[in-house]
Amino acid sequence: MDLCELSPSYVRAIAPYPPGKPISELAREMGLDEADIVKLASNENPLGASPRALAAIENVFLEIARYPDGNGYALKSALASRYGLEFNQIVLGNGSNDVLELVARAFLDASSSAVFAQHAFAVYPLVTQATGARGIEAPAKDFGHDPKALLEAIDDDTKLLFVANPNNPTGTLLKPDELLALIERVPENVVMVLDEAYTEFLPEELRCDSFAWVKRFPNLIVTRTFSKAYGLAGLRLGFAAASPQVADMLNRVRQPFNVNSLAQAAAIAALEDEAFLAECLEINRKGMEQLTAGFTRLGLKYIPSYGNFVAVHIGNATAMYHSLLKKGVIVRPVGNYGMPEYLRVSIGMEEENRIFLKALEESL
Repeated sequence: MDLCELSPSYVRAIAPYPPGKPISELAREMGLDEADIVKLASNENPLGASPRALAAIENVFLEIARYPDGNGYALKSALASRYGLEFNQIVLGNGSNDVLELVARAFLDASSSAVFAQHAFAVYPLVTQATGARGIEAPAKDFGHDPKALLEAIDDDTKLLFVANPNNPTGTLLKPDELLALIERVPENVVMVLDEAYTEFLPEELRCDSFAWVKRFPNLIVTRTFSKAYGLAGLRLGFAAASPQVADMLNRVRQPFNVNSLAQAAAIAALEDEAFLAECLEINRKGMEQLTAGFTRLGLKYIPSYGNFVAVHIGNATAMYHSLLKKGVIVRPVGNYGMPEYLRVSIGMEEENRIFLKALEESL
């Protein structure tokens, strides 16, 4: 007997999420020195984590034999204070991916559907399929979210609408007025998830007070992460802000100790280190200019991005991806996003960006 047949058909049909290739794996495959490899594949912070966050980890390291605070009191208090939220509006997750899964588990079943955009984050269809629900893909407009198409895609059985802003892997953005107009038109019986994993990279004039919108719209959930701008990807920490009633539903399906002690301590310290965050954003701004100028010089088109990455049109992207691997440069192919002619490149430090552009030019 094939025991896999005991699993629901919708689970057997899932294609697992493909993570970025680790540096150690490429080193083994190509016989390269790890120190010589440049990884620009996973939208990580090239500057690393805040020194304050690292110090906070050291302070709690000897307590790892104890279970973490399952309610995340100190971290929730810090988030509530910073963003003007109530304590009972916040749900912590083992990365924002965990939070997205909590949302799907809390609201979806085999008799319902979820809407997401073409070229949107691959986790949305994955968490939808894992519940047996039907995924509805709304067509994109210029690789970005089309509010009209999203609203038209909502069906009678739709319970969730996922919107990433800025979007991954395209880097596209709905401006604050466009986003608010969309939220206002989402039916009250549909929960909208606004995924703001990259919102810290936005210039001030393009940011919106999404947490204030949570208080205005009971069917809105805002998710954020500490993996990108805050450089804590290895600790896995994200959070959601929602109405107290919705937050309560998410907590009912949440694992009791889903966020570890080191992550909680590091996140509190990272929130306080505004100077480090500002430095990261400046490095990202300059790096984006460096890469896009390089693409223009090489005659390559790219999608203007508001995140810490940029999608560049290559043509035979798969061949280019493997060519770059041989040169010790890891980027991200995005054929699984319906973009087989593009590579997504994370913004690195100046020298990392230079090495990538040199390898790209040689491979072209």
